[in-house]
Amino acid sequence: MLISVITVTYNALPALKKTLQSIFAQTYSHIEIIVVDGASTDGTPEYLSTITPSSLFYYISEPDKGIYDAMNKGVRMAHGEYCIFMNAADTFATPQVLADVIVYGLNADVVYGDILKQGIVKVAQEPHNSHKMYYCHQAVFTRTQCLLDFPFDPLHSMSADFKQSKQLYLAGKSFRHIPVVITNYDVLGISNTHRSDGLMDNIKVVREVDTVSEQLRLLPRLYFTYCMCKVRGK
Repeated sequence: MLISVITVTYNALPALKKTLQSIFAQTYSHIEIIVVDGASTDGTPEYLSTITPSSLFYYISEPDKGIYDAMNKGVRMAHGEYCIFMNAADTFATPQVLADVIVYGLNADVVYGDILKQGIVKVAQEPHNSHKMYYCHQAVFTRTQCLLDFPFDPLHSMSADFKQSKQLYLAGKSFRHIPVVITNYDVLGISNTHRSDGLMDNIKVVREVDTVSEQLRLLPRLYFTYCMCKVRGK
C-alpha cells in the first residue's frame, strides 16, 4: 500500500532537513514524499532540488495562503491511498513506525496512534465527538479521498484540523486508534504557544459544525478553559 507523507514548510531549512531525514529513515519503502514549500528564501528550494531519494519524491515551492492551504496542496498532489502530515520540525518516533502501522492495518478511513511528548508517551483517546483534538495530525493516517472530500478550511488558521476531524466523524467515516507511537510531538507549535487563540478557534468550529445539543455539551468546557488561559496570559 502506498502511503503519502506530506511535509509543509516555510523558511525552516534546518527543521526540514531533520524531518526529511526521519522520513528517509523509514524501513517501510512503499511511500511517496511530498514537500510543499511556501516560496522560502532561506535556501529551501535549492536544497530540495538536490535530493535524489530512493522513494518517490515530489516538491513545489510557491506562495500559499498559510499552513492549511499548503496542506491541501499536498493532498492534491498525493497518489497514496492514505496521507500523513509530517511538517517541518516533526519526526517519526522510530524508523519502524510506518512498518508497524502496516502490521496493525490501515483498515479505517482515519487511523491514528499515539505521540511522544517530551519523552513521555501520550496515548490518544478512543473515537468520539469532542471539544478538542484528541489525537495529533502528525499521528493520523487519513484516506486521501476523505481529505479531498473534506479539505482543511484555511479560514480556521489554528483549528482547521479540528474542524476536519469533526466533519469526518459527523459524516460517519470510520475511525480507529492503534497502540503505536507515531511521532515526536513539537511542543513549540503555534497551538501550544498561542493557547487562548487556539481555544477560541475551537469554539468557532464547534459553533459552526455541531448541533445545538452538542454545542450545549461542549462549549461550557471550552469557554471555561479559554477564560482561564486569558487570565494566565497564555
